[in-house]
Amino acid sequence: MIPAAFEYFTPSTLSEAIALLEEHGDEAKILSGGHSLIPMMRYRLASPEKIVDINGIPDLEYIKEEDGYLKIGGLTREVALEDTPMIREKYPLLYDTAIMIADPQVRNVATIGGNIAHGDAANDHPATMLALGAEVVATGPNGERVIPIDDFFLGLYYTALEPSEIITEIRIPAADGNSSGTYKKMERKVGDYATAAVAVQVTMNGSGPAKVGIGLTNVGPTPIRAKRSEELLVGKPITDELIKEAGKLASEDCSPTADLRGSEEYKRSVVSVLTQRALKIAFERALSS
Repeated sequence: MIPAAFEYFTPSTLSEAIALLEEHGDEAKILSGGHSLIPMMRYRLASPEKIVDINGIPDLEYIKEEDGYLKIGGLTREVALEDTPMIREKYPLLYDTAIMIADPQVRNVATIGGNIAHGDAANDHPATMLALGAEVVATGPNGERVIPIDDFFLGLYYTALEPSEIITEIRIPAADGNSSGTYKKMERKVGDYATAAVAVQVTMNGSGPAKVGIGLTNVGPTPIRAKRSEELLVGKPITDELIKEAGKLASEDCSPTADLRGSEEYKRSVVSVLTQRALKIAFERALSS
């Protein structure tokens, strides 16, 4: 199939793009990397009448530490997370996530903002951002607003973004020497959506964690924060038994559905195992940093 007919806009400024979105409302869709929107259009799962291509807007591609945050521009390409030494060294959870997304051809074009804005629980960054305690900066007709990541994902393909808003930045609390993380993903083949995946970020205080973030991918209608597992681990000396219990709680708190990737029981088992593996790696990395 081919997409339905649409009108194509290429704004050169952020204000121009927002004005187009405001003018056309639900008829318009934003195009950044396009790896979610274009396939949906091809199969007529989405038929927007207006496409607003924001790739020509300057100053939305960057990775920098500033004001106590790691700041990532909304148009930053996935490949930039792979190629930036600071990400590999200080934010390994982001690096581990990026290299698991699709394939190099996709990562050269796909954007981090688009991955999050799509609101797909099967995408990789949403769970990672939950684990990292990120904030989303959305810019619209009334200026900027900052949305905590826990308030961003509202349902399947449904986020807190208003129709005329664009993700212009993602903010992550800056890493210190006692924090680290990882992303563990089970997939049927390289580049596939996850059967299940787990993002973990920990901040250590002595032998125990002062803070733990755990996000789950593709085991519910939205990305899931494994809150009971996080609360179980904070402030306690780390043991194999404690990590095993955290995995068990994560598997109980997700809500997978059976499909071609596996049964509900199988996916819960995968969540338990991946949570344990990710926690062990994150703790080891944090303690050795």
